[in-house]
Amino acid sequence: MKRILFLLACVTTVAVAQKKNDKEDAIIRKHAVQSFHDLEEILRIPNDAHFPKDIEKNIRWCESAFAKRGFATKRLETPTVPLLMAERKAKKPVKTVLVYLQIDGQPVDSSKWFQESPWTPTLKEQSADGAWKAINYGQLYENINPDWRIFARSTSDSKGAAIAFLAALDAMQEAKIEPNYNIKVIMDFEEELGSPRLLEAVKKYQTDLASDMFIIFDGPRHVSNQPTLSFGARGICDITITTYGPRQPVHSGNYGNYTPNPAMRLSQLLASMKDEDGRVTIPGFYDGTTLTEKEKEILKQVPDDENEINKFLGIAEPDKVGGSFQESLQYPTLNIRGLNSLYVGAKARTLIPAEAVAELDIRLVPTSDPDKLIGLVRSHIEKQGYHILDKEPTEEERMKYPRLASFQSSVSYLAFQTPFDSEVGLWLNRAMTNAFGKEPIRIRTAGGSIPISPFVITLGVPAVGVPIVNADNNQHAPNENIRVGNYIDGVKTFYYILKEKL
Repeated sequence: MKRILFLLACVTTVAVAQKKNDKEDAIIRKHAVQSFHDLEEILRIPNDAHFPKDIEKNIRWCESAFAKRGFATKRLETPTVPLLMAERKAKKPVKTVLVYLQIDGQPVDSSKWFQESPWTPTLKEQSADGAWKAINYGQLYENINPDWRIFARSTSDSKGAAIAFLAALDAMQEAKIEPNYNIKVIMDFEEELGSPRLLEAVKKYQTDLASDMFIIFDGPRHVSNQPTLSFGARGICDITITTYGPRQPVHSGNYGNYTPNPAMRLSQLLASMKDEDGRVTIPGFYDGTTLTEKEKEILKQVPDDENEINKFLGIAEPDKVGGSFQESLQYPTLNIRGLNSLYVGAKARTLIPAEAVAELDIRLVPTSDPDKLIGLVRSHIEKQGYHILDKEPTEEERMKYPRLASFQSSVSYLAFQTPFDSEVGLWLNRAMTNAFGKEPIRIRTAGGSIPISPFVITLGVPAVGVPIVNADNNQHAPNENIRVGNYIDGVKTFYYILKEKL
């Protein structure tokens, strides 16, 4: 009899818990749907950080949105546009959690977008032939297809995450659940410019930003689209190299075989920096970056299907910097992100160009010293016989040096990495497990770069990323989008994080 009563009690407990979860899921979905209005509204505000007047409109929108939810807001002034901080205190806080949101976005080329405007959020459905067809945005308030997508600049990077967070706060209020920790939110409006003022701002406002842990609501999930936590991200620095030829473009027939071509020389110079497997050949570039067997085992736990990754990328085989996709993310990169000389296509001319320009970026890992890596690249160029300048050559320099190149560089921010078993890592893992019934995929280091190291270093806090968007979101490119199912899952993710006790 006792055993029967025990089993009945267990069944009753499970039923009550399931009923509670169903009720919470209904609240979450309700506020996710209602928030599509806010998402549409903020996506209509252009957010290219090159245009401060547009950024001011975004700041005001965020000030209003957070004030409506009981947050006190404060502008953290910088020499350009401010950061925006929002704070809401708990009744009996045990900790303070700092949340990072990115509000600015990449510049757009409207001619490459398959819709009226990148600033007009457009709901689309994929047809049988794979094309995305526009449908009425109002359908989001009716029967939702999770595979629909909303197309607009910053849907995924990263206004979508910001609005999902606001929706989660609204759902928490209806559910009458209060976090047992203070919430501080820092909003960045220059992330796509490399957050050039962030480090000094964090130092200046260190007291305002003081916290115990730091979570980043940004980035895409693992390519499998399963719930994901990211425990690190690479930093970034950039280099601009310009090689010089004749003073002005000259006729390739009249002066070919006599006048050195700066585009050809730049091509040869860049090719000398890597081998055919994609590994950087500059001595010392990978110094200090080694993977232990234990670390390799951790990386193997990520369920990558490299055949699917290759199919998604449209490549037959990858570079061989690491032994796997995850291993490749643990090394610094040297990437050509842009090349320019003269004309192509219909505008092509029979000319020898006057100069050629290469834009490079270096993705940094925790063991990387950016100044050292930049110095190694510069030294390599000198060893190829180039006299390096920091400006355009003078007439005297043109007559004196057979190989001329200018070299400019800058460091945006460093890499960071947080242990899986850190307090913030274990807390987020619990929250995600409760939300989705299984542990999230845990990524040791994400491939992209986010400006987190100033917070980690200056505030002395551990940081973990909570990405929610679909990996195939066209981030930074034309036709950026967010999958509707990912957005709703994002609201659920943030709700369970807010709910989880510290």
